[in-house]
Amino acid sequence: MTTTIDPPERRETAADKLRQGRHAISERWHHAPRWVRWVLLVAVIAFFYALPNKEFYQYLGPIPTPGANFTQVMFTVSIYVLLAVGLNIVVGFAGLLDLGYFGFFAVGAYTVAVLTSPSSDLKTLWPWLAVVPIAIGLTMVSGVMLGTPTLRLRGDYLALVTLGFAEMIRIAAVSSEFLKGQRGFNQIPHPPGQYADGRPWFGVLDARPYYWLVLTLIILVVIGVRNLTHSRVGRAWISIREDEDAAQLMGVPTFKFKLWAFASGAAIAGLAGALFAGKQNFVNSQNFELLNSIIILAAVIFGGSGNIVGAIVGGGLVAYMIERFRGIELFGIELYEYRFLFFGLVLVVMMIFRPQGLIPNRRRAAEFKDRRKEVIVGE
Repeated sequence: MTTTIDPPERRETAADKLRQGRHAISERWHHAPRWVRWVLLVAVIAFFYALPNKEFYQYLGPIPTPGANFTQVMFTVSIYVLLAVGLNIVVGFAGLLDLGYFGFFAVGAYTVAVLTSPSSDLKTLWPWLAVVPIAIGLTMVSGVMLGTPTLRLRGDYLALVTLGFAEMIRIAAVSSEFLKGQRGFNQIPHPPGQYADGRPWFGVLDARPYYWLVLTLIILVVIGVRNLTHSRVGRAWISIREDEDAAQLMGVPTFKFKLWAFASGAAIAGLAGALFAGKQNFVNSQNFELLNSIIILAAVIFGGSGNIVGAIVGGGLVAYMIERFRGIELFGIELYEYRFLFFGLVLVVMMIFRPQGLIPNRRRAAEFKDRRKEVIVGE
């Protein structure tokens, strides 16, 4: 009795089969009838709108967080998703390494705080809704101001400059008397609206209205970003990401479109900062540490840089994973204290076995596939 062994080039590993399965699912999705995709999309959106209701999430097994208010966690997750969608424009579409993205979030939050809080030196006491457009505009201006002198740099040099920007914002928040340091700004007004009995929609105890507001804005932002990426601007960003020198030789004004990417991403971060300030009712320097910028960047890469759905999944999973450890003990050890250790281990494993991210865009997935073939041939 003889046994035959398949040659190496015909052998299929478990990873190959898994990749083929994912590819088959992706192909089915893209070739499914339009109405099927719309039905599934509406079902997913309805699921997330229903998610913060206790009557719904109590039947979801281990998904609700045991050591934290689940609706508050979902609000935090939604803010991270919004930030990841904004950073995906800069990193995923334009290919610009930004390590200081959370600085724009701080600009948006502090703009709302300075113009609305009674503890501000300006004493303007503007309503929250009137200040949101100003916060978005100022973060766009700050993105242009940062990008104008620095976007001629590339790679590591650009990363260092953006890192310096985030540190400048943090140090200004800590040491500036105008920004109140750790004392911060209190009594920041909430978004407007009230029920028929006079109770406000956006109160202190219930985080669900804030979550629904952010979720609605995420949908609108995603529609806008998707339309933008399918336009001439999006095609210019992709050409810059793939090969900036070649794009410039073909007549693409690379500096102009990189500035567009910075300004667009900054505007979304400013919106997220304004929403955060309106929910928290309090803003101080401890809310804007550099670690947050690293987490948002990791979320984009984890989910799939250059893919809007990947950025949404990455931002949601990263924020949820960090909060999921709260209130959990193992052998008398509070696991929340080691949350970033577990988060780092997950990232290491992810980068080894799936460097393109959970849901990469097709172009990046094809690039990694070609690189794997080159490695196999080289061996």
